[in-house]
Amino acid sequence: MSHLIPAAERITRARALIEKARRFPVPAEAGRNDLSYIAQVKDILQQARDLVKFIPYTPTATPEMKNEVKAIFEEADRANQEILHG
Repeated sequence: MSHLIPAAERITRARALIEKARRFPVPAEAGRNDLSYIAQVKDILQQARDLVKFIPYTPTATPEMKNEVKAIFEEADRANQEILHG
């Protein structure tokens, strides 16, 4: 059984995953059009979203945490646009 990760740690990990997606190396051959590259970047960003998506529904979630989650979703969408669409 896995251990429970506190919400603050989930938010930190999600931000780290978004940064990892931004630093993910672009393949030299096909560049940003490489399907494997696109899939890996999208997967990393989805992992970030999945880490925090249930935080707003927990009874201990503060309004600040809910705003952080909203910001992470916006940041992941923005990173997707920047990385994959130039």
